[in-house]
This record gives sequence, C-alpha cells and structure tokens, in this order.
Amino acid sequence: MGEVHAAVAALAGIGAGSDDGERIDLIAALEVLKCAAEGAQAVLTAAFDRSQREQEAVAGVPAERRGRAVAAQVALARRESPHRGRQHVGLALVLRDELPGTAGALRAGRITEWRATLVARETACLSRDDRAEVDRRLAGTPDAVDELEGMGDRELVGRARKVAYELDPVSFVERRRRAEADRRVTLRPAPDVMAQLSALLPVRAGVAVYAVLSREADRARAAGDQRSRGQVMADTLVARVLATDTNADAEQGTASTPLMINVMVPDSVLLGDEDGFGWVQDYGPVPGDLLREWIAAHAEAGVEQWVRRLYVTPATGALVAMDSQARRFEGRLAEFLRLRDQSCRTRWCDAPVRHLDHAHDHAAGGPTSAVNGQGLCEDCNHAKQALGWTARPRPGPRHTIETTTPTGHRYTSTAPHWQVTDRGLRIELTYALTA
Repeated sequence: MGEVHAAVAALAGIGAGSDDGERIDLIAALEVLKCAAEGAQAVLTAAFDRSQREQEAVAGVPAERRGRAVAAQVALARRESPHRGRQHVGLALVLRDELPGTAGALRAGRITEWRATLVARETACLSRDDRAEVDRRLAGTPDAVDELEGMGDRELVGRARKVAYELDPVSFVERRRRAEADRRVTLRPAPDVMAQLSALLPVRAGVAVYAVLSREADRARAAGDQRSRGQVMADTLVARVLATDTNADAEQGTASTPLMINVMVPDSVLLGDEDGFGWVQDYGPVPGDLLREWIAAHAEAGVEQWVRRLYVTPATGALVAMDSQARRFEGRLAEFLRLRDQSCRTRWCDAPVRHLDHAHDHAAGGPTSAVNGQGLCEDCNHAKQALGWTARPRPGPRHTIETTTPTGHRYTSTAPHWQVTDRGLRIELTYALTA
C-alpha cells in the first residue's frame, strides 16, 4: 500500500517542464495507468468477496446471507454509492470467473472499466460456455485485444451482441423479458433548479408515449403555439400525468387525488427577509425566491397549504425534544428524521430514505430517539445488519453517526446542514398539490 501512496505523491508534480507533445504522451500513459488500476481493483474486489464469504461460513452465517455487505464495504472504500459498489463486485466476479480475456485487457490498461462492463452486460444472458466464447473472440488473442482497444463503445456493444446472438438467439428473448421487469421512473436534480424525470420503459410503451407527445407538439406548433417543440412535449407530459379523473373535476380545475410534498425553509427566507434556500423532499435545495413564487401561485389557485413549526437549536439543527418510547420510528419523529437526513446517511449514498434505523440497535439497548435514529436506503440498512458491522451516534456540531465495518474501517456521516436563524425556527410547508 505504501508503494501506491508513493505513486500518488509522485503524480502531484508530473509533467512539470513538459512540452505539448510530452503532455499528450503523459495523458495517454496516465490513461493506461488508470485502466490498469481499475483492473487491479477488480482483482482485489473478487479476492475480498471470496475471503469475506469464507469468514462468514466459518462464523455460521447461512449461505444465502453470505457476502451481503461486501458491496457496501467496496463502495465505502471507493467513495461511491452502494449501488455502484454492487456493480463493481458483480463485474469483478464475472471478470475473474467468466471473462478472463477481458479481465486481462483491463489489467494491462488496454481497455477501460466501462468497456469491460459493456462486455459483461451484453453477455449476461448467455451460458457460461457461450460467454467464454464471446470473451475468446473479443479478447482471447493479442490481435483480438488490439482490435478491442480500438473500438468505440457502440462498436463494442454491436460486436458483442452479434456474437452472442450467433451463439444463442434464445438468450435475447430472455434478456428482453428481464429488461422489461426492470422498468422504472426516477427523479434527479438538474442544473438551474430543474428536475430530470426519466422513465425506463419497454420499447413499445416508450415509442407510444413519445409518439403521443410528438403528435401533440406538432399539432400545437401548427396552430401557432410559440413554445418550442420540446416545451410543448414537456408541458403535455406534465398535464397528462396530473390529469383529473373525471370531467367534473376537469371543469372545476381540481384533481381528485391530492399529492403531498414537504418543504423545509427558514422563516427569514420564507418571509423574504434574507436570501437563502429551502429543501424540497425528493429533490433537494431550492432557492427561496422560487419557493415564495411557488407558494404564492398555489395560494392564488386555492391550493391547500399547511404550516408546521419545528424548533431546533441554532447552527446545529438538533431537535429540541422529540423522543419516543416505541420500538418503531413513527409520527412526528419519523417525519423529522426524514426531513433532517434528506437522503440515505451512508457516506457517498444519495438514495432516498426507505428505512428509519436505530444506529445503536434497539435489541442491544439503543433508544428510539432523534439522536439514535438515521434514515437509510433499503440496501444500506440490510448491509448494516451483516456480521461485524456496528454504528453509534457520536458528538459533533451536527448529528453524526460513526459506522465500523467488519475490517475495522470507520466512516462518519453527518446530517446535512440546516440554515437556521438565531431564533432556531424552521418552517415546514406541506402542500396538497392539484393538476
């Protein structure tokens, strides 16, 4: 490990005094080094997975539960989310066990980790033997590796699919079925206080939805609508999703099913006394001027709005008092934890909060309190229950949880900063939104 850190230190001064030709050579060499480092990480990850499973077997952990926390530990080590950790572990195991040629090209720095991922992804539905044959054709000889190194992503995917289809056409039917089962809708913040709403759909549904939106845009533009085609499509999507259920509701301009959205904002920002941000559940920070505009528009439209005051200590965001004797986090305490943590508390995990967890397990005497509570995603909560994991609240300027993994590595997680006024007052606004 010392050699690796020494190499990192040496890179700090690399390229000093170089001309442009040498700089390009260094950039190319560093790319090879980066790819080889990713290959080394894959080798270490696969070895770590095997070791952890063997240790858990000795400890008597049931076979179906072994290795559940491996991805979480890899993610923490790589400073990435648990989802990315699972991808890294899965790729490492596939490269070791089923794609030796691709693994060799990665370790030699000839291809990137993403290119190796593409090979693994496009062969996922094949049998072990067929997968090995694809690997042999793509990376099994020096000439094949030379060709692989020169491929673009699209060319690589096309080549892998072509060989896979030649070997097992039926696998493509299974691949489509599995892909359709993974359909979903996601929401991510976008620049300039916008939101990226994405839908992964079966091709038939996706093409149909796009055709409807495209047709509406063509109709509106032909009628003289000054909005751009993209704007019409976006507005139509929102209008259709938030459409009313009955004609009567449509005439009154109200929706039959209200939607609840929580907003947290300091009172000084809400009243316009100072600039600042609020926080919108399932999205993130939003400028105060936009929140005030949003609130005013809803008031004019007759949208119901509730205001609830939460008193917290200045600067730290700690709740004055709200503990429970119950086993589960419920009611106002549950709402507070979700609003305080905003997303999963595991380092580098941005997943939505799905579970409210006792940092110090309730079975071991941990209280049901704001101090001992944390919001976690489902995967992180399950990983925390694996053999050798512990977590405890720790003193800090803001709410802090320290998690210790089975290898003894410690990671601290601090609740997001709350902008509180000297009075320690925040306002929680709950909206019942209509179409």
